[in-house]
Amino acid sequence: MVKKKLTDNVKDKQATKITEENKEGQEKPTEQKDAVETAGVQAPETGEKQSEAKSDSGQTVTAEKSPEEKMAEMQDRYLRLSAEFDNYRKRTLREKIETTKYASQDLILKILPIMDDFERALKHIDSSEGCEGIREGINLIYSKFSDFLKQEGVREIESLNCEFNVDLHDAVAKVQVDDEGKKGRIVDVVQKGYFLQDKVIRHSKVVVGE
Repeated sequence: MVKKKLTDNVKDKQATKITEENKEGQEKPTEQKDAVETAGVQAPETGEKQSEAKSDSGQTVTAEKSPEEKMAEMQDRYLRLSAEFDNYRKRTLREKIETTKYASQDLILKILPIMDDFERALKHIDSSEGCEGIREGINLIYSKFSDFLKQEGVREIESLNCEFNVDLHDAVAKVQVDDEGKKGRIVDVVQKGYFLQDKVIRHSKVVVGE
């Protein structure tokens, strides 16, 4: 009898333990469910706040311009580009004109020493006797060269008895002069200078009185 009572007591304790474990098992899912539901309710609220903050910051940073402002900006950009292109066109046109205008400069500079030689020859022939035929021939060639240079826009720089001008003349020497009117003026021309159109292509080499 005693043994039977002990066995019944053990069975009752095991049954009670199983019942308690089942209750705990039922309570835990309920608690987890409540926690999930609570988290599920709070999460959307947090997301809404973040989206609102982003929306607010986006409106503040990227404010759209009005159509009038966009039109004014495009018009200003167009005017700037148009002015830049017009300046470029004028500059290139001026460069082309200058290139065409002075295209023969190198050739003329090579011809000028020949003109110098002709002028020296004419001076010596004028002081010689019995050279009439040679003088006429040299004068004829010299005249043709002079006409050619004039057609190309070349003209001589006036120097003798003129005021010394650093833009036109190179002083190779200075000499004492008695005449006060010749001081600071050119008393002799060693080598002639020339213009090509309105540009000095060779300065006159002169002697200045002082």
